[in-house]
Amino acid sequence: MSRLTRRSALGLTATAVAGLGLAGTAYAATASGPANGVVPAAGDGHTGHTDGMDHTGHATPAPFDEVYQGRRIEGAPAQGGAHGGHHGGYQVRIDGKELHVMRNGDGTWISVINHYETFANPRAVARAAVVELQGATLVPLA
Repeated sequence: MSRLTRRSALGLTATAVAGLGLAGTAYAATASGPANGVVPAAGDGHTGHTDGMDHTGHATPAPFDEVYQGRRIEGAPAQGGAHGGHHGGYQVRIDGKELHVMRNGDGTWISVINHYETFANPRAVARAAVVELQGATLVPLA
């Protein structure tokens, strides 16, 4: 006679959850295919980029230059093309010193100052960094 123990119940539960997770991942992969099911043929002239778009598929944010809470913040597309390393092709400066920013896959932005908080654009990242610095000087990463 077999009795159900806590250990075997937990093992069965973990197996079921893992199976559901894999099934959900497989469904999401098939559901997120190209809209209307049409895949562009190779050599049809489609490069994957459209006018005004960078390599992430999101529109490049507009440049800005302003004084915010007494600090000068600037932002512009990085020099050297849209494939500017981990910056997302965009450069932000606070009082002339570079603030390292990064674009997430969902189009939001983060910085080394606010690494766990996302923002809609680089201007919002720069403003949040100014608030967080509380008047301290930004020390560039080496």
